[in-house]
Amino acid sequence: MKLFLDTANTDHVAEVAAWGVLDGVTTNPSLVAKEGKEFKPTILKMCELVPCVSAQVTATDAEGMIKQGTEYASWHKHVVVKVPMTTEGLKALSHFKKKKIKTNTTLVFSVPQAILAAKAGATMISPFVGRLDDKGEDGMQLIADIMEAWSHYKFDTEVLVASTRNLEHIRKAAVLGAHIATIPYALFQELPKHELTDAGLKKFLEDWEKVAR
Repeated sequence: MKLFLDTANTDHVAEVAAWGVLDGVTTNPSLVAKEGKEFKPTILKMCELVPCVSAQVTATDAEGMIKQGTEYASWHKHVVVKVPMTTEGLKALSHFKKKKIKTNTTLVFSVPQAILAAKAGATMISPFVGRLDDKGEDGMQLIADIMEAWSHYKFDTEVLVASTRNLEHIRKAAVLGAHIATIPYALFQELPKHELTDAGLKKFLEDWEKVAR
């Protein structure tokens, strides 16, 4: 499973990329605004660090999405144009597919939406599991349903588990065979940790001090 960082903080991207496990970054206007940075320089900096950076359009009509997305794609070969799951977004996805521009369909909340995006030519789709959980639904059940559908129809579109909130989301995403999970920085920091790892390392070091040199 590919691991992406969900952020607009380039320092965090550089830090996690240094681990040798980071496959990409997803970002959006809200994350960029939170960091108080300019959009294009932020995207370009991240493109130097990872091979896949999703940059979201802000237009709501297909013509505007196509204009913005075409510009984004011209910035760097690692840019993936992030398009909302709307009928106008589907039109834009179809255009980008023909132009061989990679895309990520965001704000997917149902199997029908996932299928439409795949048929329109999305490179990847982003079901938001945490937001479904917030509504009292089971976000990971949506991933299970999408992966089941994918097993029947062999779509090329990769399934990117977005809005992850906890380690269980990551575990289930991997077990279900999702292609990608995008993870907030704080949660990414938890991935290498386990109390038994810490206890075992402590014991090894204590025993090493008893070994004659």
